[in-house]
Amino acid sequence: QVQLVESGGGLVQAGGSLRLSCAASGSIFRINAMGWFRQAPGKQRELVALTTNDNSPRYAESVKGRFTISRDNAKNLAYLQMNSLKSEDTAVYYCHAKVVRRWHAGEYDYWGQGTQVTVSS
Repeated sequence: QVQLVESGGGLVQAGGSLRLSCAASGSIFRINAMGWFRQAPGKQRELVALTTNDNSPRYAESVKGRFTISRDNAKNLAYLQMNSLKSEDTAVYYCHAKVVRRWHAGEYDYWGQGTQVTVSS
């Protein structure tokens, strides 16, 4: 099995910064992509940032220039640096990974339990 554990959420004032971390562990042969999604109350889960093995990051338009995703491939870690936070960034943030568990095996999606980010205006 594969586990993703997020940390780093919390309460911050508008304009502030937070850094989220995600640690992947378990039966992992290769991680093809790691990313962050978020879900605000009453809204659908949306992509925030994603990085694949070619290290080309993708960002939601709403966070471009403010958020930065990074990975430590050797340690199966992912980070989301969030700057200039706005009240509309308030949501539960989920770590996501596309994982291959064995050589020649298929790729599967895994999710963390989520971490709350609350931005007060």
